[in-house]
Amino acid sequence: MNPVAWIALWAILFVGTHLVISSTAIRPGLIARVGEQPYRGIYSLISFATLIPLVVMFAGHKHSGPMLWDLRGAEPLRWLTWLLMLLAFIMLVSGLVTPSPASIGAPVHGTPAPRGLLKVSRHPSFVGFALFGFAHMLMNGWVGDLIFFGTFPLLGIVGGKAQDARKLTEMGEGYRKFMEETSFFPGLALVSGRLKWVSADVPWAGILVGIGLAVVTIVVHPWLFGGQPLG
Repeated sequence: MNPVAWIALWAILFVGTHLVISSTAIRPGLIARVGEQPYRGIYSLISFATLIPLVVMFAGHKHSGPMLWDLRGAEPLRWLTWLLMLLAFIMLVSGLVTPSPASIGAPVHGTPAPRGLLKVSRHPSFVGFALFGFAHMLMNGWVGDLIFFGTFPLLGIVGGKAQDARKLTEMGEGYRKFMEETSFFPGLALVSGRLKWVSADVPWAGILVGIGLAVVTIVVHPWLFGGQPLG
């Protein structure tokens, strides 16, 4: 197979195994057989076993296949890319440190109250992955690149929906109310008036760490990945 086909194959395996193993049809049975912690170990092992070949294949065959667009010379889009990346870093970091009823190991009883970045999206980490992918798709119009980076928005969107389905099964009416109050699409619950943003909700730690990661990425990007992010 050509490099584009290999990238597509590993991308399908990476996303597909994530969704299948964590699905409401498979996950409960696996946990019943092996236990919660061994299940998480198996899940992580399979994730790395599909992600690493995907990354290695892409790293060795960047810019494979036809180029569908070339926006690298559009300065406003270059800055838009870095704005998306900054938001991605903030969402990812804040999602890791913000207690969420949608996260692994969260309590399964009661009606969780949305706070902090969960008022922006109930799945901030998934949104961060999606923004990361969209940002890179803007500046990398080759088919192989689009498949690789498109994996992240696909995982973010489909993974978030799958996690909602799993939490509905586990938590029932409590999580249903949480879903009705919040939104997956960033900011929709705030714009619609379902939630109100207050100063205490500002994720200062996520913002500061996100800015720091963005600055570090700008510095090391040419060395690690090639290209001049702001050049």
